[in-house]
Amino acid sequence: MEDYYYELEVTPSDNIEIFTDLVTTLTQNAIEECQNSVIARSVEDLADVEFGIQQFAQAVNISCETKLSKKRNEDWIAQYQKSVKSIEVGKFYVRPSWEEARENAIDLIIDPALSFGSGHHETTNTCLQAISQYVKENNDVIDVGCGSGILGIAASKLQANVDICDTDEVCIKDSKVNFSLNKTEYKDAWVGSALKADKAYDVVIANIVADVLVIISNDLKKCLKPQGILILSGILDKHLNRVLKKFDNLTTVEIIEKNEWRTVVVKNEGV
Repeated sequence: MEDYYYELEVTPSDNIEIFTDLVTTLTQNAIEECQNSVIARSVEDLADVEFGIQQFAQAVNISCETKLSKKRNEDWIAQYQKSVKSIEVGKFYVRPSWEEARENAIDLIIDPALSFGSGHHETTNTCLQAISQYVKENNDVIDVGCGSGILGIAASKLQANVDICDTDEVCIKDSKVNFSLNKTEYKDAWVGSALKADKAYDVVIANIVADVLVIISNDLKKCLKPQGILILSGILDKHLNRVLKKFDNLTTVEIIEKNEWRTVVVKNEGV
């Protein structure tokens, strides 16, 4: 073990999810997601990464504070593991592998990794609530932008037939590992988005960001069977109406609110 490691804390004024993705891409190491910031740690100096993030923030005109420090290595991975807590949401008990399962809840194991999604973030949390309510046994389900695979795994634990896709190959690899860790199965997986889907689904899950949901709205709708349910998340409240407008030909069933985040459930009433 190295004597020292570098810690970079990134605190943007807005669009934390974009900066989370950027830090993940630039560091290729496990990251820690906090309420308003993201922290990367590495035995390599992160000065170049800090510079890249600052340049990106200037380019997109978003205020972003960065703090780079060199710290003595006291096995921060073990310390981080201690900080990762289990959470019960909907029908599920989401836990890291080093904690025990809970009776009377569906066990869902997700260890911290490069990909997004451990159940604690508001978007993942509210998606799990929606999955608990709307996914039924033998439903055909696709998780678009699967991240860690947590939402697809949850649907699979409800005996659904699950496909997963993500534009990031790392997310697909992590999702496959997590499906195996949970001793459950996916039917198909690919690098890409909903455009590559070759069938329609009873439930389409897309926990991404508002801008992407708007861009791929037609692809998501084409994936829906008649009477199919579409679960949309990653939406800040200030972007809600813009997303709803792109799906106004579907019936809004429910909007789940948690802090400033929204998860929208819409239904294809077509026949």
